[in-house]
Amino acid sequence: MRDADGGRSRLRAARLRPADVVRLGGTGLRTRPLRVFLSALGIAIGVAAMIAVVGISGSGQAEVDQRLDALGTNLLRVAPGESLTGEEAELPVEAVPMIRRIPPVRQVAATGATDAGVYRNERIAVGHTGSLEVLAAGTGLLPAVGGEVRRGRWLDSATEDYPAVVLGATAARRLDVYTPGVRVWIGGRWFSLVGVLDPVPLAPELDSAALVGWPAARTYLGFDGHPSTVYVRAEDSQVTAVRGVLAATAYPEKPGEVRVSRPSDALAAREATESTLTGLLLGLGGVALLVGGVGVGNTMVISVLERRPEIGLRRALGATSGQIRTQFVTESLLLSLVGGLGGTVLGTLITSGYAVSRGWPTVVPAWASAAGIGSTLVIGVIAGLYPAVRASRLSPTVALSGT
Repeated sequence: MRDADGGRSRLRAARLRPADVVRLGGTGLRTRPLRVFLSALGIAIGVAAMIAVVGISGSGQAEVDQRLDALGTNLLRVAPGESLTGEEAELPVEAVPMIRRIPPVRQVAATGATDAGVYRNERIAVGHTGSLEVLAAGTGLLPAVGGEVRRGRWLDSATEDYPAVVLGATAARRLDVYTPGVRVWIGGRWFSLVGVLDPVPLAPELDSAALVGWPAARTYLGFDGHPSTVYVRAEDSQVTAVRGVLAATAYPEKPGEVRVSRPSDALAAREATESTLTGLLLGLGGVALLVGGVGVGNTMVISVLERRPEIGLRRALGATSGQIRTQFVTESLLLSLVGGLGGTVLGTLITSGYAVSRGWPTVVPAWASAAGIGSTLVIGVIAGLYPAVRASRLSPTVALSGT
């Protein structure tokens, strides 16, 4: 064929823009709604299985972590030991702010022993304290030891400077004082009760103590400011490392006069549990994802091979091999994306329902959702590319014959 200038004309296939490619791939899905639904359902079930396995395992691990947290797995205690002469040592006043500078440390709080006694009223004979002690306490003590207030409230910035007191559970029972506002006799003066604590399993010594604000203890009870016990919460993975530097940090001049508690036995149990659950999570998630991937591949191969006559017709109308490949790969991607998104939603709902029924926190890792969708897209490309390439190499007559 020659044009008006006598030259040979060249017919070129129309180029497909990205929007055209997406529209063409979507058309292939819309024309076969039942097949698309069943194909997407197979993909969604595979992804949902993976998400559910990972999510339920993660939720179970979160529940175990919460229970182990209640056992104080990351709680360490720093206390004065003995000096070279055999006498009880004394922690420096700066011990708490120094420990707070350790990077993995999350919380630091301290109590300080005083010489004051606590009595129901001023008529009780001196020394008849019922083995109760008066401790100076910072406002951050209760969160650090996992304590809870039964009545009233804990010491805060509004009460720590004044003669206010919080009683431990045992102290309140022995003094028979439970109502906030009632006064108790401490150190030769009246202190107003602001709160009563529940028993504190992680720090049972607080149960038989009367706790007053750190500044108030200095002002009214002659407290010298030296902590007697420092409670330290560290990152779970760094507890051992933090313990190794606590003595030198709390008392750089005489680290040998500092006693540091060893990590809780529950920490080892926590680490073993996390390791087991992580292995289980990865193993089951991988198997579920593999099963879903096989389903995706099988679905897409059959889907593309069934449409060979359509491929022949498009080739006869002038579509290039590249356009054929692009169309079916795009359709495969769209189908995989629909199935992946549906599976992610379904897996999340299954995880949430199971976790709620067991009273667990709902945990669906973001990486699991991303891996579910990403894997279906990758598998969709692989599954759609091979039959699309094979079909695009067929001549129009062979493709139309369906053989």
